[in-house]
Amino acid sequence: MFLGNVDIAVVNVAIPSIRDRLHASGGELELIVSGYTLAYAMLLITGARLGEIRGRRRTYLFGLAVFTLSSLACGLAPDSTTLVGARVVQGLGAALMVSQVLTGIQVNFEGAARRRALGTYTGVLGVSSVVGQALGGVLVSADILGMGWRPIFLINVPIGIALFVTSYTFLPADESQGHRKLDLRGVGLLSLALFLLVTPLVLGQDEGWPLWTWVCLIASVPVFALFAGVERGIARRGGDPLMNVSLLARKQIALALLSQAATRAGYFALLFVLAIYLQQGLGKSAVYAGLIPIAWVATFALVGPVLGRTGPRIRKLAAPVGGLLMAVAFAGVAAGGQGTGWLIVLLGIGGVGYGAAFSGTLARLTDSVEARYAPDVSGLFNTTLQVGGTMGVAVFGTVYLGLVEHSGDPRDAFSTTNAVLALVSIAASALIALAGKAEAAKAVNKAT
Repeated sequence: MFLGNVDIAVVNVAIPSIRDRLHASGGELELIVSGYTLAYAMLLITGARLGEIRGRRRTYLFGLAVFTLSSLACGLAPDSTTLVGARVVQGLGAALMVSQVLTGIQVNFEGAARRRALGTYTGVLGVSSVVGQALGGVLVSADILGMGWRPIFLINVPIGIALFVTSYTFLPADESQGHRKLDLRGVGLLSLALFLLVTPLVLGQDEGWPLWTWVCLIASVPVFALFAGVERGIARRGGDPLMNVSLLARKQIALALLSQAATRAGYFALLFVLAIYLQQGLGKSAVYAGLIPIAWVATFALVGPVLGRTGPRIRKLAAPVGGLLMAVAFAGVAAGGQGTGWLIVLLGIGGVGYGAAFSGTLARLTDSVEARYAPDVSGLFNTTLQVGGTMGVAVFGTVYLGLVEHSGDPRDAFSTTNAVLALVSIAASALIALAGKAEAAKAVNKAT
C-alpha cells in the first residue's frame, strides 16, 4: 500500500528535472504522471478478482515483481517514451498488489483484529502521503551521483526485493480457484468505461476541456450501463462475473461509496488548489507549499489506528462526524483562516475529519458485507478512491482557476472554492448517515 500510494504523487515534484534531462514534451510529461494513475485505476477491480481466482498471495507477489522491475525500468529509462511505457506497467503492477491488501484483511481477520488491521491500513495511507509529499523533493534536490530524478524510482528496487522475500516467507498461502475463469468480457467493458471516465478527468484541465473530453465522459455512461447488464446476466446464469454489481443495489453500500468519493474529492481538491494558491497566489516557495499540507495528512494517519481501538458507538459516529469536521476546516479557510498558523490548525482538523470519515466508512463496508464479497469491496473501494480523487482535482481545480481568471483575485477564488468544498463535505456526512440508517433498517427487517 505504501509503495503504490507514494508513487502516485512522488513524480510531480520531479517533472522539471525529467523535462530538462530527457527533453520531454508537455504531452509526454502529462503521460508520465497520468499513465500510472490511469493504469492503476483501471485494474483495481480486475486485480481483486484475479486474486480470488489465482490466489491472493500469488497475485500479490506477481504484482510486486512487476512493480519492482518496472520501477527499475523507469529509473534507467533512456528517453521519455520508455519512461511513459514503464510508468504504465508500474501502475498495472501497483494495482495487482494493492488490490489484495484490503481483501486479505477482510478474509483473514475478524472483530477487534480486523479493526486494528484496518486502522493500520489507514495509517499507512496517511504516512505514505506525508512521505510522497516530501520524498520526491528530497531525492531530486540531493542529485545522488548526478542522477537527478532517477532515484525516485530506483529506491523502489531494494525495497521491492526485501518486500518480496518477506512476503514470500510470511504471507499465508491461499488456494486458487482454478475452476473459475476470469470474465474477460467484463474486464474489457470495465476497462473501457474507466478509461473513458478517468482519461478526460486527468488530462482535461491542462488541455482546456476540448470536445473529446466531453465525448469521453458522456460515452462512459452507456459503457458502464452495458457492463452492469452483462455482469447481471452472467450472475443470473450461474457464471462468475468480474464484479457482483448486485452489491451496488444495497442502499448502504451505494451511499457509503458515494460518501467516500465526495470526501476523497474534497481532500485531493484541497491539495491541488492549495499548492497553486500558495505559490502562484501568495508567492510562497515550493518547500512551504509542500510542508503546509503535512498538517492534514499527518493527523489523517493518526486517526485510523486510534479509531480501531474504540467502542462500537464511536466507530458508528466516526464517518458522519468526520465529514462535518472536514466542513468546519473548509469553512474556516473560506472565512479567512489563511495565515500559516490558522492553516496548520484548520488543516489538522480537516485531517482528523477525513481520517474519521475514511476509517469509519471502510469499517462499515467490511463489516456489513459477507467475506465472499471481499474482492468486490476491495475493488470498488479502491476504485472509488482513485476516481473520486481525480474528479476532485478536475472539477475544483477548474473552478478555482476559472474564478481566478474571472475575478483576478486568488484570495477570493480560494475562499469561494473552500466554501463549496465545505458544502460537499456536509453532503458526504449526510450520505454516510443515511447509509447507517439503511443498514440499521435492514438489520431490523432481518431480525423481524
